[in-house]
Amino acid sequence: MAYMKTAKLRQLYTKAGPSRCQELLTEALADGSLKPEDFSLREMFEALVVDEQGNVIGGDLVRMMDPRKSAGFSFLEAGASVSTTAFSNITGQIVYSRMLEEYKRASPLTDSLCTTIPTVLSGEKIPGISGLSDDVENVGEGKEYPHAGVSEEYIETPLTIKSGLIVDVTKEAVFFDRTGLVLRRAADTGRILGVNKEKRILDAAIGTTNNYKWKGTAYNTYYATGDSGPWTNKNTIVFADWTDVDTMDLLFDGLVDPVTGEPIIIGGRDLLVPSALRSTAARLLNATEIWNVGNIAAGTPYYNTIGGNPLAGRGINLLTSPMVKARSSSATAWWYGDFKRAFAYMENWPITVVQAPSNNEAEFNRDIVAQFKASERGVVAVMEPRYVTYSTGASG
Repeated sequence: MAYMKTAKLRQLYTKAGPSRCQELLTEALADGSLKPEDFSLREMFEALVVDEQGNVIGGDLVRMMDPRKSAGFSFLEAGASVSTTAFSNITGQIVYSRMLEEYKRASPLTDSLCTTIPTVLSGEKIPGISGLSDDVENVGEGKEYPHAGVSEEYIETPLTIKSGLIVDVTKEAVFFDRTGLVLRRAADTGRILGVNKEKRILDAAIGTTNNYKWKGTAYNTYYATGDSGPWTNKNTIVFADWTDVDTMDLLFDGLVDPVTGEPIIIGGRDLLVPSALRSTAARLLNATEIWNVGNIAAGTPYYNTIGGNPLAGRGINLLTSPMVKARSSSATAWWYGDFKRAFAYMENWPITVVQAPSNNEAEFNRDIVAQFKASERGVVAVMEPRYVTYSTGASG
């Protein structure tokens, strides 16, 4: 492993200055020219910890960390004479980079299943736009244009949820240069936060969690014929060939906007399936032509081409993950529609890493050299369930 050596790191820090050095390393981590594994905690500590005059004392302090030294070592006792700011800042960027990498890897469906909406509120009412008739284009000469106003229609989003964990860099991690251990902790933190968010979003998308609240009344996301629901977007179609997707598409013909009364027009089309249906879905979406097979029961089957793939021009995006079956408890269920129109993630803040201040109590009590708190806060909300359809994939 080719670590960024103490002398080179110190040279960059001295020449560029603290802020610019941090910016350069952050950019290098972001574009992949440097990776978290290219750094050594011990060598960074030796290169970046200074006294109040700017003299590098990191190497001396590392030697003082040796428990065999009778005097011992404590940042609290050293007080303002020791500055670990540069070490903490750069270590924080490395921890964040590794954390974010695993966070994204653990939540591959998140960005496809919902639209992220930044908000400073925890739960809010979102008003609709009053419906206008389709004669809005007929504005007479010299006449006023009609106004699209806020209607009495509104949805209520749930309260946001904060998730977070703390990553510690201990004296032992620096002294024994356990860089890999700290990076694994950062990766675990990112993975836990990513999985947590993915589960919450997926639960809403598949209907395990129902939080749609319109005009003060709570509704489920999916209703089948006979459920006495205000719409029908659920059935039992088995996913087997292109006609099944066509049938799901036709469900949208029976769905209308509750305000305007106009048909629901979906834009992007996403197909969400469990792993058991992944190969079937890929085969159907990528087929170049469709064949008809008949007379099988009589023992003299015939085959003929009926044309190109009807699904080819629909721009269907295939989404799948082992998490789908884990959250739905079904290997046959599938979902189809415009998920980003149907669901939103109301985000107070994205995954963020904050470092603890120097000379805090944890340094003395637990030999913590640096401490980083990772958190994110938000909640998935059903914005308009009529933009998605759901099939159990099995009758009964």
